[in-house]
Amino acid sequence: MTLGWLVVAAFNGCVALSMAEICSAYPTSGGLYYWSAKLAGKKWASLASWVTGWFNIVGQWATATSVDFSLAQLIQVIILLATGGTNGGGYVASKYVVLAIYGFILILHGLINSLPIHWLSWFGQLGAFWNAAGVFVLVILIPSVAKERSSADFIFTHLNTDNGMGIHNNAYILGVGLLMSNYCMIGYDTSAHMTEETKNADRSGPIGIVTSVVLSNIFGWIYLVTLTSVVTDIPYLLSADNDAGGYAIAQALYTIFNQTYGSGVGGLVCLGVIAVAMFLCGVACITSNSRMGYAFSRDGAMPYSHLWHRVNKHEVPLNIVWLSVLVAFAMALTSLGSQVAFQAMVSIATLGLYISYALPIFFRVTTARKSFVRGPFHLGRYGVIIGWAAVLWVAFITVLFSLPVAYPVGKDVFNYTPVAVGGVLLLSVGSWVFHARFWFKGPIVNVDTY
Repeated sequence: MTLGWLVVAAFNGCVALSMAEICSAYPTSGGLYYWSAKLAGKKWASLASWVTGWFNIVGQWATATSVDFSLAQLIQVIILLATGGTNGGGYVASKYVVLAIYGFILILHGLINSLPIHWLSWFGQLGAFWNAAGVFVLVILIPSVAKERSSADFIFTHLNTDNGMGIHNNAYILGVGLLMSNYCMIGYDTSAHMTEETKNADRSGPIGIVTSVVLSNIFGWIYLVTLTSVVTDIPYLLSADNDAGGYAIAQALYTIFNQTYGSGVGGLVCLGVIAVAMFLCGVACITSNSRMGYAFSRDGAMPYSHLWHRVNKHEVPLNIVWLSVLVAFAMALTSLGSQVAFQAMVSIATLGLYISYALPIFFRVTTARKSFVRGPFHLGRYGVIIGWAAVLWVAFITVLFSLPVAYPVGKDVFNYTPVAVGGVLLLSVGSWVFHARFWFKGPIVNVDTY
């Protein structure tokens, strides 16, 4: 996690910089799919826009699903620990109760996103403050409380080869471990989707993209080092027999406070800080979903598009907000049948979004290499080099995250990533070939007015 985060941060920075450069040239809420249409050339514009748009919106739906469902699971663990833990008769919520908690969270996010834009701006500012302040408090509090701390050698060089998953190769473990870092850094296209509701969009949009990534890289790494410093017994933290039922981070925080003060309440407070940060992240996810869906339906790319791009008197696209909530809930229903199948949501969220990020960048460095007109924010002569680094990185992680995550491969540990991502590709291209190519002409937004 610790060194892998730095690797991902470097290449993810290339993706963010390239996106920011394109955003400055084309500031519109359609974002990525509009960029693909403008950069792919007249012959391929409609197809490029269609495929990019569907990868982006499905990836965003999966992101909202994974964030809010993870929050529901965390709330369940907090309740479990607060009522005595697994070994003390604590309350263990069923999968149906977790799903109900998840549904309640989604409804709250839908209600918040139904508010006027100035309220959403306030929640965005609160989220930025809470993440910064929360990380600041936790990185000071956690090491100061812990009686036992891992060595620097363990934090930065240890690879968990004794993992029970049949994977013992260090390089393979490091590679598979990059998924977490990539997942944590997705979602910065939100700034692009909000450009039509901001001033000086050709500057504020790209600055928002770059700033969010830089701050996430810095604060995220500090937070990870802090957490791994209290990881001293990996098998115990992952054991379903511990007080947190195998929820490793919750158990680690609970343990250090319990060992020092004889009570795990401090650990529960730390988990509460994390839960609030996740809740505010979920708010932003639905915001981004709804703006992308609004733009995509405005261009007629979604079924029943006329319903989804309607706005109320406050210029809020209410219908698509609640469609985003419903789709996110439907995606989580897979958790009732198979937790492994649900985990594919993280893969769809990660790779779906990264593929939608890479497509317009690919067109920027190929078909539009000579015709691209820069905006106020640009990378100068390094734009093409950074763009190719971004494209090759996404191609690499697409293959990497499709590899097995356990051996021998079986139905309980099967990696559904290639199935899920391949399904999105097949459906988007198939729907284009048999239906959309006859009527979808690409985005209709005129960004020249910005």
